[in-house]
Amino acid sequence: MKGLHPAAWPIAALLVGYPLWWALGFGGLAVIAVAPAMALVLWRRRPVRTPRGFGLWLLLLAGYLVSGLMLGEMPPGTYGELTSGRLIGYALRLSLYISMTIMMLYLGNLTDKELPQLTLVRMLGALFLTTVAGGLLGVLVPHAQFTSPVELILPGWISGNPFVHNLIHPTAAQVQWVLGHPSPRPEAPFEWANAWGGNISVLLVWFVVGWWTHGGPGRRLVVVPLLALAAVPIVYSLNRGLWICLVIAVAYLLLRLSGRARAVVCAAVVAGVLALSLSPLRVMVAQRLENPHSNGIRAFTVSATVAAAGTSPFIGYGNTRSARGNHRTITTGKTDWCPTCGHPPLGGDGHLWHLLITQGFTGAALYTAFFAGAVRRHWRDRSPIGMAGVLVMILTLCYMFVYDGFVTPLSLYLVSFALLWRNSTTGTPA
Repeated sequence: MKGLHPAAWPIAALLVGYPLWWALGFGGLAVIAVAPAMALVLWRRRPVRTPRGFGLWLLLLAGYLVSGLMLGEMPPGTYGELTSGRLIGYALRLSLYISMTIMMLYLGNLTDKELPQLTLVRMLGALFLTTVAGGLLGVLVPHAQFTSPVELILPGWISGNPFVHNLIHPTAAQVQWVLGHPSPRPEAPFEWANAWGGNISVLLVWFVVGWWTHGGPGRRLVVVPLLALAAVPIVYSLNRGLWICLVIAVAYLLLRLSGRARAVVCAAVVAGVLALSLSPLRVMVAQRLENPHSNGIRAFTVSATVAAAGTSPFIGYGNTRSARGNHRTITTGKTDWCPTCGHPPLGGDGHLWHLLITQGFTGAALYTAFFAGAVRRHWRDRSPIGMAGVLVMILTLCYMFVYDGFVTPLSLYLVSFALLWRNSTTGTPA
């Protein structure tokens, strides 16, 4: 990016260069790769400023360290033994926590001259375009995949771990039987279809701010066709959580905006609903609403997660566990006719449940308080960036019930948090 300050290159490499990271096999782990450069920038400008509420985040990290003591324990109703896979998962998540914390502090300590707010917003907008392109790839060529360089380098006992494999093996889509027949759910350039769904809504918010609210006639001209293109993979994603949160976002805008801005939102919503109802995509939406594919298994794993967390309510168990049985039977596992079947993981149906099993009720409370506190502190910021940042914090709290925050979603949540923090210190006009 021409004219970019040297101190801002690490975040540009992460957000704008994300397609390259994905192709190399780093994907969501790219934040770990750029964290040392960000830490070096922080080191050179000590003392480091921290945002309000940062103590809650530090307690969350400290709690995760302590929860590692429970990795060898098995809560009632779970299955499995302490293996390298559990240790790898814990180590990866700890590395991600530390790297994301460095990234948040790095962004908050850059001056507006080194990294203007609008530049950071437009970096997120660039990642939105990448996400739309990846979504269209998943719709048009759902079986596209390849072996990444990272996957070739890693030993098999690491690359073969299911959690690691999803991160390092680029795929265009997950093909699932959600509607009773094979349906592609876009995931490129992220790790899972649900991650794609949560990420595109967050990035869409910043894309609109950077290209419409703060964009010239040329940028505004392409916003509508780009959003129309984005609607195709959004519908194909079959992500009910994404659809619900988009409705929440519209309700938030109607509440916060007034006058001409509110009229524009109303007109856009009416036009969008009309276009959807007249397109073939309406059939897919109707079929998804008629097929609550994951309701049963979600209800089972959530109740089992809460029960397991109750046996270690303060520090959790450090990592996820596999449940005994599922919502239909007490016996599960791989078979000749279902090689991908297995024991359903506890804590994989939303970041709230992930925190309950890994860090207990304490960790879940700290995470919720951190992001809810950001909403409370910045609610009165009526600048475009302030209102957009608060919306993303609300979406973060909504998504924690249905989508796991690891890996890329939590990075985007914290970048958005940093934008809010920077906005409160730079005095950006409304």
